[in-house]
Amino acid sequence: MKPSPYRLCYITDRLGLAPEPLLLRVQAAARAGVDLIQLREKDLPTQELLKLAEAAIGACRGTVTKIVINDRLDIALGAAADGIHLGGESLPAEIVRREAGEDFLIGVSCHSLDGALRAEAAGSDYLLLGPIFETPSKLRYGPPLGLAKLEEVAKRTSIPVIALGGVTVEKAGACLAAGAKGIAGIRIFQDCPSLAERVRELRAQFPSQAGN
Repeated sequence: MKPSPYRLCYITDRLGLAPEPLLLRVQAAARAGVDLIQLREKDLPTQELLKLAEAAIGACRGTVTKIVINDRLDIALGAAADGIHLGGESLPAEIVRREAGEDFLIGVSCHSLDGALRAEAAGSDYLLLGPIFETPSKLRYGPPLGLAKLEEVAKRTSIPVIALGGVTVEKAGACLAAGAKGIAGIRIFQDCPSLAERVRELRAQFPSQAGN
């Protein structure tokens, strides 16, 4: 299994960020040391999304931050992104792996243990599991999974599980204690005055043996 040091994952939402330009937030996230940025701008037409992806990749050049594109393999390959993030209606991970190769990063959103096991068997590199806690943006997925389900999935899978959904600075430590290898979210990285300080707050909660 390839190394997966993707502990802090920022999922973008330029509409929720306005009037701040998304590229400024992407650049700030990369400079602060966010490990992974999922460019998730589903409403953009193809050419605009491609242009944004190329600009975001350029903004992260020279940093440790990886860029993955939500759902769109054509954009991810065309912009030379680090990988793709797949949802329930995306291409199967097996097809992506066959088309994009072994070095292409593949993440998958899961909402159950069965989904997590399928994603692992398909060759995914990491899982976003959620919603762990109640959050308005994930109501369509039903009640929150909770920490017990997070712990079960983390124990039953061998690829990194990243906790998503209602995760705050105060709740991040509980997710890590339950077995999550990282946390992901939109508001946790957008609703803060200083991304550098937010990243420091979050990284301080990871076990010291994890190489922080």
